[in-house]
Order: sequence, then structure tokens, then C-alpha cells
Amino acid sequence: MNTYDVVILGSGPGGYVAALRAAQRGLKTAVVEKEQIGGVCLNWGCIPTKAIIHSVNRLRDIREAGELGIEADAVRADMSRIISRSREVAGRLSKGVAYLLKKQGVTVIEGHGRLLNEHELRVEKAGGESETVHAEHLILATGSRPKSLPHIPVNGTDVISSRHALELETLPERMVIIGAGAIGIEFAYIYKHLGVDATVIEALDAILPNEDADISKELLRQFKKQKIRCLTGSKVTRLERTEQGLDLTLEQSGETLKLQTDMILSAVGVAPNTEDIGLETVGIALERGFVKTDANGMTSVPGIYAIGDMAGTPCLAHKASREALIAIDHIQGRSPAPLDPLHIPGCTYCEPQVASVGLRERDAVSRKIDHTVSTVFYRAIGKAIAIGRPDGFLKCVVDAKTHKVLGAHCIGAEATELIAELTLALSRGMTVEMLAETIHAHPTLSELIMETAENALGEAIHV
Repeated sequence: MNTYDVVILGSGPGGYVAALRAAQRGLKTAVVEKEQIGGVCLNWGCIPTKAIIHSVNRLRDIREAGELGIEADAVRADMSRIISRSREVAGRLSKGVAYLLKKQGVTVIEGHGRLLNEHELRVEKAGGESETVHAEHLILATGSRPKSLPHIPVNGTDVISSRHALELETLPERMVIIGAGAIGIEFAYIYKHLGVDATVIEALDAILPNEDADISKELLRQFKKQKIRCLTGSKVTRLERTEQGLDLTLEQSGETLKLQTDMILSAVGVAPNTEDIGLETVGIALERGFVKTDANGMTSVPGIYAIGDMAGTPCLAHKASREALIAIDHIQGRSPAPLDPLHIPGCTYCEPQVASVGLRERDAVSRKIDHTVSTVFYRAIGKAIAIGRPDGFLKCVVDAKTHKVLGAHCIGAEATELIAELTLALSRGMTVEMLAETIHAHPTLSELIMETAENALGEAIHV
């Protein structure tokens, strides 16, 4: 039996980061993976989706180039090539992670792992062979999978998940996306600009319902301009298949609506991969379906950690990676800084982009925090006008007494890049004075941050 200091079950952005950090620190490390190195995010989520969105954005740029004095005719999208490129990107990065693991001396064991006890894992390999490994510490990082509605099960043909969508080379004329979270919104954007009649159905009263209310309203306005139909406060109650396609029955504000489509993309969230890995064998506790952990990622069983999607929301790659580093620190007896959920940024990569971190305005109100709100629109920033992206705004929630940034919410060009500075400000307790006094290069979109900070102080120059 091979013995390791650390064995990680799963090689996604939590698992492979844990493995690389452990190996860097001199720990004998192994990773068990039953599919591709890099997990869902790299192979079937974040990366290939953004590759497709990049293609769609360039297509839009060409189609709208006339506004910039550039004439381009007979532009068309080759969906098979778009999909092929996205798979190439994912494959390249998967190989890159595999190389890093090899470089650091991490043993990769291919197969399905199950816990036998607090220190042993059995790995079932292709062909019926198996291997048992011993570890002083185990890290579970098995990720999650797409959920589906019980009455609208995913079948991979006319009802698909995001994973199926990433291989869909022949597009339907009509597509209904159920769920207006980040995944549903991104695919609605993709399909609409590839020529599909896209409709989004959301049970709650707003698209991107977890975002600040003003952000959700602005994105809805922008989607209407792009002719992406969004039905909020709506639930699909029935699905019927006919010769004409899929007939949906919806409930909206007590009324019944009918809708016909050719295909449904189910984007109603994810479920943690906690089954069939031996959690019950060693008595690992669950909470609302997720593995229950402490601030260091430790499960109810000492020596076994859980990170990433299986350890609870938000199900984001960068959250998993940070949890991985915390777990390794704790294994080595260090005192890692706990992960504050309010310091985890969230991003949606449609156009306009959406990014946020910290408290929403409604959170500050519900917590009875004395606060102010500063909002500056992109149209006040020279770079936004120059590049033809004047739509959107940055909204900061600020503590009225200390002037510290409590939350930041952005919709507009490169919002997903701008959020990094605001995350730093929030996590390091910075004030709007500090942001306002930081010289931002001109012309850049980041001047929006400085302007919003100045506006919070009543001293904005360009507003």
C-alpha cells in the first residue's frame, strides 16, 4: 500500500491547487481523479464557456464595427469551429495542470475513489483493478454537477445541461433557458447573438437574483435592448412534446402562459458530488446536502477536509482554490486567515459584464448598518466613451461612519476585471479616501473606481 502525507480526491480548482501547494511545502502528495485533470471548471464550466463568449463578443464587435468607421460584410459564425476552439482551450489548460502536477512530484491516480476509513481510500480503476492508498490527511474536492427539475429531467437531446451545451454544434431556432443565475444568463447571451431566439425563465422576481437589485434591473434593461426575452416570477409547471417542438406551461403572477420552443437548457443550479465516495462509511456530517466543515475546511472527522462546491455555496472556482490553501496551511499547523464569504467576488460574463463583492444595499439595510451609496455611470469615464461602452455603472456601499467599503457592484465593460481592486479594498478594510487618493492611470476604465470613491465623499470631478 502506498502511503502519502496528503491525498486529494478530485483535481478541480480546489483539488489541484491543494495538491500543488502541498507538494511545494514538501508533503508527499497524490491526487485521485476519475475524469479529466482540472475538474468541471476547467473542462466543462468556466474556461470553455468563456472561450465561447470570447468568440461571441468578437462576432458582435465585427457586426457593430460600422459605428467605428469599419465596414465588414457577410459575417457568419461557424459553430463547430467555436465549439472546437473552446475544447482546444480546455484541453490545453488540462494538460498544463497535469504538467504542473508532474513537475511538483504529485502522483496522479486515475479512478473512482471511496473512503474506507479516516486514513484509507480505495481507488477503482478502469478494467476492474483497484488500489488502496493511505494518507495522513485526506482532502475531498469532488465538486458538483448540474441539477435538473424533477418534471423536466435532462436527457441530453431536447433538454440539456450546461455540459451538453458546451458540445452543441447545431443550434436550434428557439431555446428556453430555465434559471437566470450566472450560467443561464451567460448562455442566453451566447445563444441570442448566435442567432437563436432565446427566452429566460426565472422563478424569482429578478434575473441574477443574488445581485444587488439595481444591477439586476440594469441587466434586464440591457437584455431587452439585445432582444433577449426574460420572464421573471415564472415557473414551468408542465412540459409536453409535440410535432412542433416542446410546449411549456408557465405560471406567472397567478396566470397561465404557454410557450413553445425547440430545446430547453436547464440552468437551475448545481448539486454537490457527495454520493458514492464513502462519506457515510466514516461518518462525515452533511448540512443541507453539502459537507459540513469548520473555518479550516475540516469535516466532522478529524484529518479529513472538504473544499470547493461540495463544501457549500457559493460554488465558485476561486472560492475552492482559496479553501485549498487554507486546508494545507492548517494541515501544516499554521494559522490561516479564515475565508470571509463577503470577500468572495462573483462574476457573470455576459455583455455587459456583472461583478460584485461584499454587502448589497439591501443587506446593509437589513443589518441596520448606517451606510451611504455612491453610484457613478460609465458614461462619466473617458475610456468608456472612447471604446464605445458607455452603458453601466459602479455602485459602492460605504459605511457612513468609518467610510470603509462594505460592498461594490458593477455592471459594464470589464466589470469582472475591475472587481479585483474593490475586493482588495473590502478585504483590507480600505476607505473611500484611500481609493480616491490612489492615482489611476488615464484613460482607463479603472478611473470609475476613483470617481465613485470621490463621489462618496461629495467631491467627484466628472459627475
